[in-house]
Amino acid sequence: ALYAPGLGYYSAGSSKFGEAGDFITAPEISPLFSQCVANQCAEILPAIQQPMIIEVGAGRGTMAADILLQLEQLNRLPKQYMILELSADLRQRQQQTLEQRCPHLLHHVSWLDSLPDKISAIILANELLDALPVHRICHSESGVQEQYVTMQADRFGWAQDTLSDQRLNKIEAKEWPQGYCSEINLAATDWIQAWGDRLEQGVMLLIDYGFPRHEFFHPQRVDGTLMCHYRHRAHDDPFVYPGLQDITAHVDFTSIAEAALSADLSVSGYTTQAMFLMANGLESLLSEQGELPQREQLILSQQVKKLTLPGEMGELFKVMALSKQYNEPLRGFAHDMRGRL
Repeated sequence: ALYAPGLGYYSAGSSKFGEAGDFITAPEISPLFSQCVANQCAEILPAIQQPMIIEVGAGRGTMAADILLQLEQLNRLPKQYMILELSADLRQRQQQTLEQRCPHLLHHVSWLDSLPDKISAIILANELLDALPVHRICHSESGVQEQYVTMQADRFGWAQDTLSDQRLNKIEAKEWPQGYCSEINLAATDWIQAWGDRLEQGVMLLIDYGFPRHEFFHPQRVDGTLMCHYRHRAHDDPFVYPGLQDITAHVDFTSIAEAALSADLSVSGYTTQAMFLMANGLESLLSEQGELPQREQLILSQQVKKLTLPGEMGELFKVMALSKQYNEPLRGFAHDMRGRL
């Protein structure tokens, strides 16, 4: 539904991001978000043998453009800024964005078709993990079963059967009520393992909405976190517009941390998006816009509220840093929440 060539949501040509699409991401809300990410990158880059950045799943290229422009101001441009993008449509949109926003920096940018074999770099993934396919599991009278897709009266629907992968059996369901359903993202843990095998030195910055495991599998979260987005409306039926709507699930950050440790990566930080942005100079960046017209300052202020308030993106979105051969403190994680994982 998401990735089928020419038909899947991310492979087809319709607009996905921004006001004209189905949802809006933090880089599309305000350039201040990407500038804060760039400030964190600027701290890391000098300590990496090959100062490169790889952004995985770069949307329309907005974050890439804003990061490059901010790093240019800081005199910290990477040797290369590589984008790993599987969608030909999105790759074309990224090229157009970069050509419009920072044509003089295009020589720093290249595109990848697959994960590199060995790399030293900063890896950026904003709202990537939530878009990976998940396994849907339920607690039934027969124990933990998996939900599969079937046809019911010419319409897709759910059917339950035995687990397709024994790794799904790790969740202790005896405390779940009958009918409790949730998601397990094996693709995300496999993705972390793949990077662990390839990353020789560097830091991965993962930004996404989700919870630590004890909150993700909360007894009251009886229907899991599966959500769909279509024209800025959210609902929980993945069968309404197959291929035309986004399908996501929140991230279990405890499983990401466990996967990182298994992949010989260190969990170097975990915090909320609001705390990450504040620690990376959000207030200073905002104050630098003091000479803008009052209307533009008001717009920026509204953008900051959207990015940081608890009822908006500030607390639901988390930032996790995974590292290898990098032992320096990271400024974005001054308020460290690793103990909650």
